[in-house]
Amino acid sequence: MSGIEHDGVGIARQNTPGQLKKTIVMVGMMGAGKTAVGRALAARLNVPFLDSDAEIEAAANMTVPEIFSRDGESFFRKKESQIIQRLLQNERCVLSTGGGAFLADSNRRMISQSGVSVWLNADLDTLWNRVRHKDTRPLLKTPDPLATLRNLYDARVPIYAEADLMVSSDGQTQIEEMVDRVLEALKSRPDVLGQD
Repeated sequence: MSGIEHDGVGIARQNTPGQLKKTIVMVGMMGAGKTAVGRALAARLNVPFLDSDAEIEAAANMTVPEIFSRDGESFFRKKESQIIQRLLQNERCVLSTGGGAFLADSNRRMISQSGVSVWLNADLDTLWNRVRHKDTRPLLKTPDPLATLRNLYDARVPIYAEADLMVSSDGQTQIEEMVDRVLEALKSRPDVLGQD
């Protein structure tokens, strides 16, 4: 029985939530859980998971911090847009993007035309708890990283609010439950996730 598994008590249930028709693009602040939730969502949907930062690093043979240091943020953003465009044109997948990717008008249009943007909306305390011990965030290499994060948060949240869908990320919810929340939000978009 393809697509059906048994739950151990004789009740069959659908193990795939539906057929992915458009790429799901995870957007939001650094530390919101885009990669962890995106990877688990892709596994649940049985589709590829891609990360735009990882794709940029592979293409450049450099880390994101190295690209920022050598070429600057504007160069990085240009490459980021090119990578996102290429990934949206390839097979349907779950795509995690860097925190700044959704800020560009052209990226937001491109994502909404070819996929669906899902904003993982986490509050500042949750984000800070997740990123404060990591040194892989080039934008936070400042004398006061919390103030920098707060400024980024205040500037970016109104733009993230333009995403096609919003899912709350409270920092307490397990990843699989976050996936359930995303799938629930996607029920409003049968053009993205359908049963046929």
